[in-house]
Amino acid sequence: MWERTLQDLIRGLRANKKDEAKFIAQAVDEIRKEIRSKDMELKAGAILKLTYLDMLGYDMSWASFNVVEVMSSPKYHLKSVGYLAASQSFGPDTDVLMLTTNLLKKDLVSNPGDIAISLNGLSHFVSPDLARDLSHDLVAMLNHSRPHIRKRAVIAVYKALVKYPDATAFALTRMKEKLDDPDQGVVSATINVLCELVRRNPQDYLPLAPQLFRLLTTSSNNWMLIKLIKLFGFLSPYEPRLVRKLQPPITELISTTPAISLLYECVHTCIVGGMLQMHSGNSLAEMCVTKLAAFLQDPDQNLKYIALLALVKIVPSHPHLVAKYQDVIMTSVNDQDISIRMRALDLITAMVTPDNLQSIAQQLLSHLVRPDPSTALPSATQSLANVTSPSSVISPLSPSQSSAYRLTLSQRIVEICSQDTYANVADFQWYLSVLVDLSYVANVDIGKEIRDQLVDVVSRVRAVRRWAVELMIRLLSDDTFLRNAREEGSCAEVLWAAAWIVGENSSEISEPHKLLQYLLQPQISTLAPETIAVYLQASVKLFGVWAAGLSKQWDNDDLPKVKDIVETIIGCMREFAASADIEVQERAANALQLFSFVRADINSFRPRTDSIIAIDGGFETSMEDPIYPKSLLLVNPLFSLYELNPVNLAAQNNVPVPEGLDLDAWIVPPPRDTFLEPASVAVDDDLLLKKGKSKGKGKAKAKEGKAAKNSSRRGGERVVLTSSETPETPEQRAEREQQRLARLERQREDPYYIGDKTPSRPDQDDIDSIPVVHLDDMPPLPAANSAASPHFSSLLRESTTHISAEPVVVDRDGEMPEGAVLLPPLPPSQKPSRPITPLSNGASAHAPPAFPEYVIEDEVPRTGTPEPIKVVRAKKKSTPGAKKKRTRPAELEGLQ
Repeated sequence: MWERTLQDLIRGLRANKKDEAKFIAQAVDEIRKEIRSKDMELKAGAILKLTYLDMLGYDMSWASFNVVEVMSSPKYHLKSVGYLAASQSFGPDTDVLMLTTNLLKKDLVSNPGDIAISLNGLSHFVSPDLARDLSHDLVAMLNHSRPHIRKRAVIAVYKALVKYPDATAFALTRMKEKLDDPDQGVVSATINVLCELVRRNPQDYLPLAPQLFRLLTTSSNNWMLIKLIKLFGFLSPYEPRLVRKLQPPITELISTTPAISLLYECVHTCIVGGMLQMHSGNSLAEMCVTKLAAFLQDPDQNLKYIALLALVKIVPSHPHLVAKYQDVIMTSVNDQDISIRMRALDLITAMVTPDNLQSIAQQLLSHLVRPDPSTALPSATQSLANVTSPSSVISPLSPSQSSAYRLTLSQRIVEICSQDTYANVADFQWYLSVLVDLSYVANVDIGKEIRDQLVDVVSRVRAVRRWAVELMIRLLSDDTFLRNAREEGSCAEVLWAAAWIVGENSSEISEPHKLLQYLLQPQISTLAPETIAVYLQASVKLFGVWAAGLSKQWDNDDLPKVKDIVETIIGCMREFAASADIEVQERAANALQLFSFVRADINSFRPRTDSIIAIDGGFETSMEDPIYPKSLLLVNPLFSLYELNPVNLAAQNNVPVPEGLDLDAWIVPPPRDTFLEPASVAVDDDLLLKKGKSKGKGKAKAKEGKAAKNSSRRGGERVVLTSSETPETPEQRAEREQQRLARLERQREDPYYIGDKTPSRPDQDDIDSIPVVHLDDMPPLPAANSAASPHFSSLLRESTTHISAEPVVVDRDGEMPEGAVLLPPLPPSQKPSRPITPLSNGASAHAPPAFPEYVIEDEVPRTGTPEPIKVVRAKKKSTPGAKKKRTRPAELEGLQ
């Protein structure tokens, strides 16, 4: 009579908050003593207290058998405690579940109270074995005389079908009967269960469509109608006639219902069921878009979110209807809710057309511009207004200040402009200006995407190269951009593209030597090694073009200027020839040797007069010798021999395999004492004879005979099996693994082996010095002929080629290699996802991929690498008189 009850346990927990663990330990010891008692009342009280502690996170699996004992009590209040504890603590792996089968069978045919308790508990802890053994009993409960039992039985049948799907065959007939049940609660429960089951296999539930349609047209319960609409949304893709049948009632519901949840389900069903495409005219689609646009203006954030989700699905079929609400959709991009912003970006990406691309991109770009600090502070009047109306208070932190969101927004700008190989871009001057503006205002790590886009556009669109060169000259001469190149989010990779573009299109520049001061300035040492390498290569190309042009209008007064520029280049190249990066070192060393030859030629050059033939050492100088140094024409042909064009996506696939090329042949055969030799490697007979002679004539003959026996002809090649056919031992395997690791280490240190050597960029804290560009109009940069940039305009050659209003030619296909055999197109699963443009330095420029959906929470990175699967092949027993077949160890299959 002095045992502690559940109320006493709760009071004790509240009174011992400072030492709760000690109190719970004492309580558990008391429960362990009480649970072993033969008094069922005391045992049920202990189980009840233990269930409460389980809700707090303490384990009670050790009392599973005692829970079953309480469940078997004939008293209703004790049985309910046992089923409650089982629902709370039992799981699929609980051992005592096998003991509850007969108990549940007994309770399912007992009084209504026990049936209700057992059905409620079974729905929580049903296992595949219990579902198999009790499925017939549960289906029989669907015909119980009491409605509340039938309703519980419907839910229990659903749980059993999830664990044991084989019971669907005989359970579906009874579930169909419950749709005509006189009790509306049973009908509603049945529809809820069917709505969940249809998701798994809709074809099995198509025979229920007539009854479900009758309920749709006769029921007035909004919650039941929502479930019915969802059901038809799953069934309609599998039955086209059902779509036409559903249009009148669903259209009426959309027009008349005041329930927002039911309205949205009707609209969503029209979208996923294909009704908008099959409906004659656009009346139904226009009605759905109008309703969803009204949700966007609702203050409820949930309605905004679901409206954006639905509009994303409508855009592919009816973009002109969604485009009417572009301004309303754009307001959601700056919403405080990150989920709404991301769904708005998805919708904007899907609704882009050539007509609205520029306006959408400009509005998205304006969200990246940081506000001026001087105008960010509210005035006194605004502060008083905010105090009087708290609902109008705006958070001082703009949503666009989040780095993750700014990165996603920047990627979407690039994506909408470059999708389908610039199918929506009509003005490529504008697009290049957008990319340059984005590199200034993004303040996130998107430099690689901008770099690839700049290179790809210039390679594919010839008419825009002159404008691109002008933009790149401005970037290269921007000291502030270069100074902040090592800062986080500075988009320094754009300088890579700038140097590459001016180098490849240096013929557009009238005075290329003036750019050398920007390409060879000491500050470029702070850039990434790959950018420095392109800077050095571009400087060589610019000198080659300038020197070749200078030779056509040579003046002896130009000789000192040429010497100074050559000395400047040699000094810079000598500095970078000692770089730790192998690519920078190689390019600088090559250029250093080249310009050393140029310097020697220029120093030995002697200007001649036009009227007198010079006599030097008794030899007369020929009049056919040029009046300029010959080395001026040395550099330019090295880079202008072939024209750089985009490559077709299927170019590699259409190149025929050369005759005689065996891709399965070993380049370096494995050791003969461990593995069998491949078919393409033949052993020299003299070598076998020499080895045999060293061991004596008898052994030589035996070895020669065995080699002759094991040799055969296969495909015109000689196959020789080694004398050792024993499997690989653990010591040999360890030695081979050690040799493999040593080979990988040598390759890692080998400067001529291509590997992943991308240096990591150090983190920088000072990002406030990055300049902020205010975008008042697009494009923000001055025009090519404006007086604001006379220096840059003077560097460009006079040309009659200008971008006109007519569509420009975009090389979307690319060129095919000579001798290519046209093959069938690649299947969708094997097609490259991005267009590839070859670069002069061996890299590739890719169009940006389809970006994954924004994830707010960080994903848990993989902490380990799965072990490789080892394949062991069993040896077949050789039969007398049959030739031995060469086998190859499974460990060597991946080395070819």
